[in-house]
This record gives sequence, structure tokens and C-alpha cells, in this order.
Amino acid sequence: MDTIRHTSRRAAARTTVAAAVLLPALLSGLTTAPAAADEAKPPKSMSTVGGERLGLPGTQVALGPEAPKVPKKLTARSWIVADAESGDVLAAHNAHWRLAPASTIKMLFADALLPKFEAETVYEVRREDLLELGTNSSAVGIKEDHPYTVHDLWNGVFVRSGNDAVHVLAAMNGGLEKTAREMNEHADALGAQDTHVVSPDGYDAEGQTSSAYDLTLIARSGMQKPAFRAYAATAEADFPGEWAKEEKKAKEDDGPREREHFAIGTTNRLLIGSDGLEPYEGLAGVKNGYTSEAGYTFTGVAQRGERTLLVTVMHPDEDEGANRVYEETAALLDWGFAAADEVTPVGELVPPRGAQAPSADPTPVGDEKNGEGTAAGLTASEPPASGASGVSTAVGLIAATGTVLAAAAWFVHRRWPAARD
Repeated sequence: MDTIRHTSRRAAARTTVAAAVLLPALLSGLTTAPAAADEAKPPKSMSTVGGERLGLPGTQVALGPEAPKVPKKLTARSWIVADAESGDVLAAHNAHWRLAPASTIKMLFADALLPKFEAETVYEVRREDLLELGTNSSAVGIKEDHPYTVHDLWNGVFVRSGNDAVHVLAAMNGGLEKTAREMNEHADALGAQDTHVVSPDGYDAEGQTSSAYDLTLIARSGMQKPAFRAYAATAEADFPGEWAKEEKKAKEDDGPREREHFAIGTTNRLLIGSDGLEPYEGLAGVKNGYTSEAGYTFTGVAQRGERTLLVTVMHPDEDEGANRVYEETAALLDWGFAAADEVTPVGELVPPRGAQAPSADPTPVGDEKNGEGTAAGLTASEPPASGASGVSTAVGLIAATGTVLAAAAWFVHRRWPAARD
């Protein structure tokens, strides 16, 4: 049976954070028709975790006299806008509707498993690790009988949304069934009661559900962790490929073998932009997804000034194209930044079970040293310091002009609020 080995990487993974540029304050281009009339309808009553209004169907918002109206022409079946620090839900639409989550459930996978394995741990992939991949699964390109570091595998999960990377990490964790069980236990601890995991990679499976509310809770938990933040904001990385041609016949005991690498880029279009879509100012992740059942799903976190917002959008009108989920996310983020001080919250993101009050002596931000992006205080389970993987990766996006956007200090300094009775 293969064993997990610890080793130092010979070649540091090159990681770059996307340039962020300004998006217009309120997307005036959202003028398309509403979703089709035959689309599924939400239940008449849903979970009330986080507040009674969040269990009601339809849009829930309490506008003050100076508050801008919620963007028109939103087609998503479910969405939510929340303040990441306070947990206030500023507005929501069918927040607890249980829907297929697609690859956004990888946030829960990462939040549950990231602390388990040190980043430089090496695992040699077995054939059986990849046997249960679903047809047409997204993949980063993992090869059996090839070694990968845990850092490589997490880049595969976050940057390329690779189901093959999820399956390998799940194999390291004891298998898909055990991993799904642990993810469900973690969801329960977070208060994510709408979430039930069957397939840890987000592939469509009977009974697999989450909600805009739950995905936002999960993202909030993940973004408390330096490694999660760094991976979520990574736009590009080098990934190990085949053995170099001249080394294919080399013997293991002849010394280190040369490995080919190839570049992988994020599938998060709001982080880097795409045709007709600009990167969103201040975005620091988190995760996108698509399956035939789930449609397009996305959870994003962004900061402007002292405020950090979380937005989740699930299953907008697919007829409007793949960018629609990002356009509606951007519109809701813009609305949230403009309206946050002018609305009465309609609910809250509940703290995890057993959460403690804020620390009086918060953990300081690690200082960079040696010119390598090494952040003080990172544990062995954090991504290697090389290649801009570290606290600075997620909390200080660098624009193409060289302007440093405001650091998301909440992610480093804040602790969970006291649990409420």
C-alpha cells in the first residue's frame, strides 16, 4: 500500500494573484428578461436558521429611506448578501432553498480537510483513487503513479476546480464515504442545516443539497483560515505533469527525476475577468461551480474600505450565458456596498456551534521576510511561502498599475462573535 511521504519541493509553484480593476457601481447592463416561468418554485416555508424572514420565499429586504433599491432583473433562484464581519444579512432571496450546489461545495471540502495534511506532504496517486470520477468531471490533470504535494492538490481544487484533486485528497483522508460524512458533520457544526453531501466534489448526486445561506456560512468559516484565503485568491499556478521525456526510463535510485509542469488558471471569472466581464474590485475569492442540475453557482467575497461582503448566487437563467452568475454577483456586491448603512438586517449568519467571543489579543498579521512572501505565524499546514502563497496573497490584491488594494484585515484580526442563546 502506498504511504504518504514528507519532502521539500524542488521547484516552487509559481502563483500569481489576479489584477483587480474597477467595475461600474451598479451594473446598468442587467436588462435581460426574468427567468423562464416554468422554472422550479421555492418551498412555501424553509429553514429559519438566522432569522424568521430568511425562511420566507421571495426577496427579503428592509430598505431605509436613503437606501438604493435591490438590482432589478435578477434571475437567480436564490441569493444572499451578508456582511462578512458582523454576520448581518442585508438582503436575501429564497435564502434557505435547498438546491444542488455544484463545485461551490468544495468550499466545505476544503474547510473540513485543509487542517489535516501539511502542505509539503507528498502522495503518490493510485489508479483506484481516480476510478469513481463522474463522467465529464472537471479535472486538473492528475496522473496515476505520479507523486503530488498536498499544496499541488489544493491548487488543483481551488484554481481548476479539479474533481480528480478532490478524489485524491479524499483517498488520503480515508475515502469518499468517510470524507462525505465528515463534511456533513462539519456543516452541522457550522449551522449549515440545508447542506447534505453525497459527492464531496460537487458532482450531481441524488439528495445532495445546500443553500445560498449555507454556502455563505461555509465561505465565512473558510475565509477565517490563512491557507483557505490564499488558495481562494490564487489566479494562476504551476502544476506537475508527466516525467520529463529524458527521465522516463530513469531509475528511482539514480537520484531526483525531472518533472514537467504546466500552467493552470482559475475558473473564477470574477477574479480575473473574461470576454465581456471585468474583474471585480477587491474580490478575494471564493468559489464557482456548474453542473447540469445545479446550473451556475458562485460565492464571492470582496472588500471596499472597512467593509467586507459575502454574496452567494445560485442558478441564474442559463439562457443568458456563463457570465450571468458573475454579473448578478457583481450587481449584488455593488448594491451591498452602497446600501449597507441604509438597510435594517433581515437576519444573521449564525456563528459555529461553540464559537468563542472575540479575542482581546488578536493574532497579528505575519510580516513578509526574505523577499519570498514568507508570512510569520503560518503553520506547516499552510501553503508554502514561495510564489505569493500566504496571507498577502488573499488580503492584498495587486492591480496591474501596481496599486495595492486595501487589506482585508477582518480575515486576520477578527474572531467569531459570542454564540447567542
